[in-house]
Amino acid sequence: MTRWRCSKDDFFPEESFKSWGNYVGALKQTPARLLDRLTARSDPEAELEMKARSRNAMKRTLRWWDLMGFGMGGVIGAGIFVLTGQETREKAGPAVVISYVISGISAMFSVFCYTEFAVEIPVAGGSFAYLRVELGELTAFLVAGNIVVDGLIGTAAIARAWTSYFATLCNRSPNAFRIHAPSLAAGFNELDPIAVGVLAAVCVLVVLSTKASSRFNYFATIVHVAVIAFIIVAGLIKSDPKNYVPFAPYGVRGIFQASAVLYFAYLGFDAVATMAEEAVDPTRDIPIGLIGSMVVVMFVYCAMAVTLCLMQPYGEVDPDAPFSRAFQAVGWSWAQYVVAAGALKGMTSVLLVGTVGQARYLTHIARTHMMPPWFAKVDSRTGTPANTTVVMLAGSAVIGFFTELRVLSNFLSISAFLIFMLVALALLVRRYD
Repeated sequence: MTRWRCSKDDFFPEESFKSWGNYVGALKQTPARLLDRLTARSDPEAELEMKARSRNAMKRTLRWWDLMGFGMGGVIGAGIFVLTGQETREKAGPAVVISYVISGISAMFSVFCYTEFAVEIPVAGGSFAYLRVELGELTAFLVAGNIVVDGLIGTAAIARAWTSYFATLCNRSPNAFRIHAPSLAAGFNELDPIAVGVLAAVCVLVVLSTKASSRFNYFATIVHVAVIAFIIVAGLIKSDPKNYVPFAPYGVRGIFQASAVLYFAYLGFDAVATMAEEAVDPTRDIPIGLIGSMVVVMFVYCAMAVTLCLMQPYGEVDPDAPFSRAFQAVGWSWAQYVVAAGALKGMTSVLLVGTVGQARYLTHIARTHMMPPWFAKVDSRTGTPANTTVVMLAGSAVIGFFTELRVLSNFLSISAFLIFMLVALALLVRRYD
């Protein structure tokens, strides 16, 4: 198809690569050009003008309710189903609900920063574009590297976890559907074809239409809300107020230690900011979508945390599968399958929203020529960044096929905290510079 044809200019667009003479001349200018790049800053108008480098515009089809759905789908995933048990048992006890409030308020501050930037600079680059404008190209370049690596590894990790939860739903061991390859090194010898299949399905949906992705996310969100409502209502039916005593067995220190870890359960909202180019009215839709989704997520997390601690004494909560084991403890073993289905749906939405967001990050990075411009192309028929979506998910599929979840998790660092901190710093620079 013509959309996949490319030329030399798609990968080497600068004048430096037009001839050997130009290349030699550019090499001689390297020190001065490097110094200029280290101190250079972009401006909002330049970021908006760069949209033309994608050749075709992304379709403005998203309303605030679409963005709220994406926000909830991108945040409510495996974190609530795993981290809650770990932090309840080891650090906070029933006071884990306060930890969720603290981490939620912290995440909300980041949401406010992203909202203000997304309204003023409505481009697909998200934090990359904001930092390029306020803190310069060097900072943006470092952030771009974090975005690419975290996108590849994070998507692969969620796809591997999807397979494990699917096996649990089928009443099998987590590795039941993986292929053991003894000739490969440990950590890379459990081949996961299901993870590849899931990523391929997500890729097709995201490439075809952002609106179709939103509609699928609607359906998935309805299912997820139903599962969460079941967990809360059924859990409260089997609750015992005595389990809430003592309320804070590990003290204030434990509450704040847990809140630092539980912050990860709120990650994913930044993907909404990358959809500013596809919002019908960014000045209205982005604030409602971002802030509204975070308010709902915080309420849901607190309600689920309270329910868990009312069902079981904090010392008996399972750190790996807290809600499933809690229902087993109260005699409702069949409910663990409902919980597994909810977690599976959550990870599917996180994959979908994460893919949409990462593709738009990379599209804008390519517009600045920090990556080949071929990645910046927007498909004329679907209005989506097909090139970046396919290449990114292909890379994640290769990584996820070979690499175990524990190996992938070791690569995931505090880069998200670093980016959020830099965005907050950039907002201060914007207001007082």
